[in-house]
Amino acid sequence: MSQSTTEKWTTEDVHHWLMTEVKVHQSCADIFTEGEVSGDCLVTFKKTDLLDLGIKHGPAVKITSYLDSLKEGSKYKSQFPAYVEKWSKQQVSQWLLQHVKIYNKYAERLQKEDVSGDCLVCFRKQDFLDLDVKSGPAVKIVAQLDQLKTKPVLTLQPTLQTSTDQRNTETCVQPERSLAQPSTSQQPDLQNKTEPHSASEKAPLPVRRAPPETTLPIKEQSTRPQRGAAATKLQQGLHQITVEIHHVLEELRTEDLKRFHFHLKGYTNSKQTSIPWGKLEDKDTVDTAKLMTDHYGSEEASRVATDILKEINQRELACQFERTKGQLQQQSLSKEDVKKEDNQGDKLKTLLTCGGNTLDNYDRFIVVVNKSSPEQVQYLQFLSKLKLFCVLDFDPNSTTSGVCHTYKELRVANLHTPSQFQGQTESVIRSLNLYKQTSWVFCNGRNDLDSDSHQELDYKTWLRKSCRDVEQLVSFICNPEVLPQGKCLIMFLLLSPVDTEKDPVFETYMSFIKHTEETNIITICDSQSTYLKWRELIQEKCDYDIEHLSINALTLSEINGTIMALGPNNQSGRQLPSSGSSTVVLKQKDEDLLTALDVLCMNQCENIFDENSSEFHDFRIETEEKFFRGGKAEWWNFYFCDKEKPFIKRDKYENVKKMITSPWRDSNNVCELLNLFHHAGCGGTTLAMHVMWDLRKKFRCAVLKDNTLPKTEVASQVLKLMKLESEKASPVLLLVDDSKDSEDPYDLENCIRKAVEDNAPNCKVIILNCVRSHSPKKQYQQQNTGLCQFMTASLTPDEQKDFDKKLDELKESHEKPENFYSFMIMKSNFDKKYTADLARNTLENFDFSTKEAQLFAFLALLNTYVAESAITLSLCEDLFGMKMVRWQKDSVLERMNPYSNLLIINPVDDWGGYKGVQILHHTIASACLDELEGSYSLKVSDIAKEMLHFDLFFGVGVVKHQLMISIQQMLIRRLRKKDGDGRELFSPLIDKIHNQQGKQTVQEVFVKASSRFETSASIPQALARYLYIEGRDYPEAVKWAEKAKNIKENPYNFDTIGQVYKSNMKSNIEREKKEASHNPEDLLTNIQIAVNGMKAFQRAQELAELEDEPQENAADDKSEDFPRTSYTVYGYVNMLEMAFLVFEILGSLPFFDVCNPMKKRYLQSFLKGTMPITSVYKENTEINDRYVEIIKEHEQFLVRLKSKVKETLDLLDCYFAYIKGNSEFDATNHRTVSEHFKKYVHLFCNTPEERKQEQETKSNLNLKLDIEERRLYLEMNQADTFSGILQHLDKPAEEMEKIIEYYVFLQKETNVNQNIQLKINYILSNIILYQAKPNSKYLKKYQDLCTLLLETLQNVGFWHPSPDPYYLALLLMWPNPAEENKEISKYVTAIRKSSHKHLSKLFHKRSTVACFYLGKEKGLKRLVSKPTLDKSFLPKMSRHTLAQLWRNGDIFKEKAIINCLHRVSGTIEQDEVYANNGKQKILVRPARPIRSGFSTEIVSFYLGFAINGPLAYDIQYEN
Repeated sequence: MSQSTTEKWTTEDVHHWLMTEVKVHQSCADIFTEGEVSGDCLVTFKKTDLLDLGIKHGPAVKITSYLDSLKEGSKYKSQFPAYVEKWSKQQVSQWLLQHVKIYNKYAERLQKEDVSGDCLVCFRKQDFLDLDVKSGPAVKIVAQLDQLKTKPVLTLQPTLQTSTDQRNTETCVQPERSLAQPSTSQQPDLQNKTEPHSASEKAPLPVRRAPPETTLPIKEQSTRPQRGAAATKLQQGLHQITVEIHHVLEELRTEDLKRFHFHLKGYTNSKQTSIPWGKLEDKDTVDTAKLMTDHYGSEEASRVATDILKEINQRELACQFERTKGQLQQQSLSKEDVKKEDNQGDKLKTLLTCGGNTLDNYDRFIVVVNKSSPEQVQYLQFLSKLKLFCVLDFDPNSTTSGVCHTYKELRVANLHTPSQFQGQTESVIRSLNLYKQTSWVFCNGRNDLDSDSHQELDYKTWLRKSCRDVEQLVSFICNPEVLPQGKCLIMFLLLSPVDTEKDPVFETYMSFIKHTEETNIITICDSQSTYLKWRELIQEKCDYDIEHLSINALTLSEINGTIMALGPNNQSGRQLPSSGSSTVVLKQKDEDLLTALDVLCMNQCENIFDENSSEFHDFRIETEEKFFRGGKAEWWNFYFCDKEKPFIKRDKYENVKKMITSPWRDSNNVCELLNLFHHAGCGGTTLAMHVMWDLRKKFRCAVLKDNTLPKTEVASQVLKLMKLESEKASPVLLLVDDSKDSEDPYDLENCIRKAVEDNAPNCKVIILNCVRSHSPKKQYQQQNTGLCQFMTASLTPDEQKDFDKKLDELKESHEKPENFYSFMIMKSNFDKKYTADLARNTLENFDFSTKEAQLFAFLALLNTYVAESAITLSLCEDLFGMKMVRWQKDSVLERMNPYSNLLIINPVDDWGGYKGVQILHHTIASACLDELEGSYSLKVSDIAKEMLHFDLFFGVGVVKHQLMISIQQMLIRRLRKKDGDGRELFSPLIDKIHNQQGKQTVQEVFVKASSRFETSASIPQALARYLYIEGRDYPEAVKWAEKAKNIKENPYNFDTIGQVYKSNMKSNIEREKKEASHNPEDLLTNIQIAVNGMKAFQRAQELAELEDEPQENAADDKSEDFPRTSYTVYGYVNMLEMAFLVFEILGSLPFFDVCNPMKKRYLQSFLKGTMPITSVYKENTEINDRYVEIIKEHEQFLVRLKSKVKETLDLLDCYFAYIKGNSEFDATNHRTVSEHFKKYVHLFCNTPEERKQEQETKSNLNLKLDIEERRLYLEMNQADTFSGILQHLDKPAEEMEKIIEYYVFLQKETNVNQNIQLKINYILSNIILYQAKPNSKYLKKYQDLCTLLLETLQNVGFWHPSPDPYYLALLLMWPNPAEENKEISKYVTAIRKSSHKHLSKLFHKRSTVACFYLGKEKGLKRLVSKPTLDKSFLPKMSRHTLAQLWRNGDIFKEKAIINCLHRVSGTIEQDEVYANNGKQKILVRPARPIRSGFSTEIVSFYLGFAINGPLAYDIQYEN
């Protein structure tokens, strides 16, 4: 039958076809007739149209299949056996449960939709999905259905009950049904299989299994009520336990019931009094049961009943009763609980989203989880969607087969122990990578680590050894400075039972409720019985019912699906550009590792919202409004404009874009740093983001979001981004924003360049550095203009037209866009009158005594003087006394009326992210300060002092710490001068206070700040600088500089002390030049000042050279007066300056006058130490005598100055000749030293010949001339030192044989002290010779060398001045895998200490390399030298290619290396790498940086031996 024929059918024809061909129930066919469905309508019908008619899903699918065949002109033919098509819907349900074995709820769903056999055979996968069957079960049903085509008739067992529990547990008695009522299922005939759903076909209520009434013993029934009647009587509102006690009592004979009553009245094993006999007499089983539960309560009544049944020898009944109780505990015991199961999906959403649709309401989630099974972990993908702060895991197998293993397949987690959360909050957050990556905390052992400290403990041992650490961990988590109250949710995910309060998981719950409200904790249970026991434990211990905070009736699959469906939708398939115009997918796990980078993808913002929804429309309006008001630009802003109206393209857009793309095409430099200098608030950063957005398909783009990480770590992450998912690296565009100094990124550039050159030399990284500047144009002109651009706070005529056009566009979609003040400021071309009028109108009737006005003034001050500063929303709430109300929006802005129209709440990324309150635009903040000063006489010093008086803003805590840093920066941050040459003397705020009110007010502000920041050295240091520069108050300046030094000893604080003395000395010299008379006491004062100044500068230099002092953090990090990379040689330069000031003072004395040649010679001879001061010719005057007396008193200091200056000049000459200058300080210092050297030559070199000699020989070393023949040979061949012998690894064997022969001779002829080093060199010479000629007759045996070394080690102990003997100990005594050497760890410690002490200057910020590697053989043969390894490759490749393999570590992937070297097993613990030898752990150093985050991992690596200890190469994470 063709479609054209069908289209001619009448409604009666359609009805007939449905009844005879499709064979649906008549009621179905009647619906078509009532809907006037004729043939021409029928052929257009789809399944959804049938469902809209009210047809159930089963018949709808069947009709659709028959209709499809009809359209094709054929008759529907089934491929299934007839017996399948004859199944009723009940039999389909039985098949699904018994053979397919799916969840009961899916079977019930299909039965409800009338899916009988003839309908089932028409189903496809999508039809099951449309019925809310998940993909997994749907695929399984389709596969099993397909197998029915060839299977014989199946046997289906009748279902006696229906359960809503997937675990097939028995459910509670329903009062509406008789206890013995059978549950039957009748099989209707074929005509009735697909009848519509009716009220009579509701799912049968669950029933309690009990023996039929006829099987009960019939004894004296005439004296007892019948069971059915009793049940009816009891079931009217009584507790279920009463019903169960009644059922048990019904089983008793009359005599037994009397005995039960007798024991009940005398029962004493309870806190309650026994039930009086008067109440029990003549009571039937119903009344007895009710009386017991009323008297004892349900729980205790059941226990009492069990005890008495055992006392009267009814043990079988007692056991049956206990089993019934256990079944009841696995179910919801009340109608209310049953009803709640129906909407637990909605309840779960509400708990996680606070009533919304997305998971964004909570900043972080904390999960506590116990042991899991393999069946459970497959449904825990939802953990990867949550913003997890940490997981407290009590499963010791979690890393291998549990929840952690599953999570780490999708995301990155750092594996920690509770003890690692102890210490200062900031340092814990930083070291464990908290907020950036999930912390997975193992709270009761890890079975994958073979260590006693990681063993699983029983409860008693755990309570003693681990409980305190877990309690401190919980205290850390609940600290409001770590996770603000109400902004995080704690989830107890119970995957296995917690049966007793003596369980570590329950102890952890108790710890949490000590620190947070119960409403911040939710419970998710996989089992009803687990939940009921957990709820009972909490209710008994805490007197709190967790029902409203618990999910217990959903399967893990349902929980997983519900959470995964919540927004925001994870953008699946985030794409990055790759080589050859291809695309790769950025995996979430890879992105987790890029903690420093915010990656911009090609398809950023796509497929996150339904863009036709009202939700998306509201989100767009809100996001745009926030941006145009003054919020930070987001990628969404550019995405919206790409969709409709374009983003304003600034005048410098094309210049910046060209600047980026030009070096990418033309330059051979693998890393280019490009600077964009801009006025604050002029749109510089937004322009950079706009360019990056448009280049995202050409570059792999990222924003540096964490500049606190070491530059090497950032470089490593940039390199990872380059090479993700591709063998060929892709170019990267990196945006560095808000950098205070253009010098800072040069360190980053160098680190990235080195990383790229070593690993991806043919690729490129572009760093676009946005730099705020007061004079961007001047800075631009001082730079290489091809590598920078600038933007100023002014618009071109074309830009002004674009802004006018954009305002018209905003009027179409937004209400009152004129109130978008940040946008309007730019539109007005940064008109100062506009911001002044805005400030005047807003601040009308300003009252500084109110909290609102004070907060606004503080924000105005901060936002004017510190870029991007903010006061956290939580601090503002505390200021106004607002208690955090759960699930309510912030109301701080409402409290801030009428100033709130100038405020905005922006997210701050630091410390895991928080919300900060700011003024919309820094020009508005500045205009408000001007208005407050002009109209209300409120000066910036008044606001600053009031702010420093505010106790709320100061104290311990991460959030307050950020504000305190901003306040410090406001006081001490020195900006670059507007001409670009050097720094301003003081911060802009101090400059303004000084110009307005002078020294006294400045000092008051600093003194108050110093009392607030008691642990900060930067404030007293800044005050000292101010006092000696502006106040010329040197004694007071020294006092404050000393205070800074006492707070923190670092090079900069000692340098400030020295600068005070140097300035004092210069001031004295200037004053003395103006005075006609000479005063010997001035000389005494100046010499004392010089002595103190020299000591301060010398100490500053010593501190700078200490390896222990991390020079990047030498000052107070972010709060120092301006950023420095290192102190370098600044102390030496200042000591030179002080020395020449002393020379200048001495040269002005009457008898040392440098203008007189003879007197100048006297000065030279005195300073060289060849003429004492008493021998110098001078007039005999009282003044001269006093001069001589003073000089004689300090003669030792003065005479040593010349040699000290010469030594310092030589040292600095080497520094500037061999060390690359990296900063403005190096350039300035070099010029200063050059000038001083000219002075030195002029002062101490009288003839051209002398001057020439000084200049040519100052760097040379004198060679030793008289030396023995053998020593001379060794020295000439660089074999007299340990390091020299090491360089003979690739020298001829004959030369090494001669060296060994000479060492044998020298050992016989020298004294004991010399002999130790000779022995050490001799042993190393043997090892070197073995590499070149293993069969040489000059070689000593391995055992003999070990014996000789042991003798040497006994003589030197563990404190030898050089690391040489300990290096030999590592080479010869490193244990084999099957043996232990307990001394080896001591030698590792010794070599580290010795090399640190004696070679630290060489190693400072430099890496060492291994000369030998650990091989697979034994004896000397197991030592494999690098030249030996190189020989395996050099015939096949060039030395350049080989060097490249060594640099990037790919050499260890080569087969020749793998076959030759031994791979060592080890662990990473507390950020240290250990080699494991049995139970022995030996500390080694990683040759390359390991992943940050202090994750405890099992690893393996190759071992190399360097002069400062063993090195781990090619570290592989075994997990």
